[in-house]
Amino acid sequence: MAEFTMALNDEQKEVRDWIHGFAADVMRPAAAEWDEREETPWPVIQEAAKIGLYSLDFYAQQFFDPTGLGIPMTMEELFWGDAGIALSIVGTGLAAVGVLANGTEEQIGTWVPQMYGDADDVKVAAFCSSEPDAGSDVAAMRTRAVHDAAKDEWVLNGTKTWATNGGIANIHVVVAVVDPEAGSKGHASFIVPPGTPGLSQGQKFRKHGIRASHTAEVVLEDVRVPGHCLLGGKEKLDERLARARENARTGEERVKNAAMATFEASRPAVGAMAVGTARAAYEEALEYARTREQFGRPIIDNQGVAFQLADMRTQIDAARLLVWRASWMATTGKRFESAEGSMSKLFASEVAKKVTAQAVQILGGNGFTREYPVERMHRDAAIYTIFEGTSEIQRLVIARALSGMPIR
Repeated sequence: MAEFTMALNDEQKEVRDWIHGFAADVMRPAAAEWDEREETPWPVIQEAAKIGLYSLDFYAQQFFDPTGLGIPMTMEELFWGDAGIALSIVGTGLAAVGVLANGTEEQIGTWVPQMYGDADDVKVAAFCSSEPDAGSDVAAMRTRAVHDAAKDEWVLNGTKTWATNGGIANIHVVVAVVDPEAGSKGHASFIVPPGTPGLSQGQKFRKHGIRASHTAEVVLEDVRVPGHCLLGGKEKLDERLARARENARTGEERVKNAAMATFEASRPAVGAMAVGTARAAYEEALEYARTREQFGRPIIDNQGVAFQLADMRTQIDAARLLVWRASWMATTGKRFESAEGSMSKLFASEVAKKVTAQAVQILGGNGFTREYPVERMHRDAAIYTIFEGTSEIQRLVIARALSGMPIR
């Protein structure tokens, strides 16, 4: 078992520097353009695929890094480059995690490679969980999956929302209700293969930030998928539902639903994204404070500015350490007894919002214009306290873990 460490090894440093170079040389020069266009930056994803940065092999190598630091290191550097473009590059990963968390080995081997395509034919994937009336309240989910035993097919009906890559994805992973009486325990995840009739893109959202990332509704109208597209398989689902019914009868709560398993696995990674954006804004503010002169001296000579920068750097480093701890714990099989994954996501998300706001303040009027990137970073940072579990939900998860009580 790898010991927890705060020092990257030589191989990790090499990978970090390679990603940083791509972020600095390819992503940053394109960031403002794709933010304004509010479109998926396919040329940038293509460049990432050509060098192997957008590929199943690369993310698998980082995912299986025995220290647990491969994924958070990757996320921090990419989101240091630009959050919108980075989310377009890594958004497929949430669908991949959904399959890894719930699928069989055969399903993983069949569907995950199709999510990425290859350098000559780049593909993306979408994880579809949220609904217009069911975001944090997963028990309110209305999308239904009904088994047609005669054909061994599942029929999906409903509308998903806030889906990254929704409607433009090659593979959609859809969470649906299979047993309404079981509440949030009666959910399952399904693969919707490319070209399946009945799946269409609904509204594409125009967003406050991360504009280069495609976010849309996904409409499912009598979508039929083969039985083998149920992640984990029918036998495993039946066993899980039986346990859920028994637990409901005895008052126990031990069965996780498909969506929550995916979000739990991804929370430290989201924290790392927030760290990357915060670090980028801090560095812009630091450089500006060193070079901007007022009253005959650089503004960093003023304690009011210098102390802000000191706090910003301290909070960023603290957030990174929480992310690294949670990532190491997940990789080494240590349970999140105190909801350490949610802690990392909560703290890093809040730090990103605060640090980017401070960066805008340090740049003054310039920080409020699109001529400087901190304005975009500030808009982008707002998403971290919202998606994949709001800050309020993270606090609820932590409080429940600490108290052992069903706090509502």
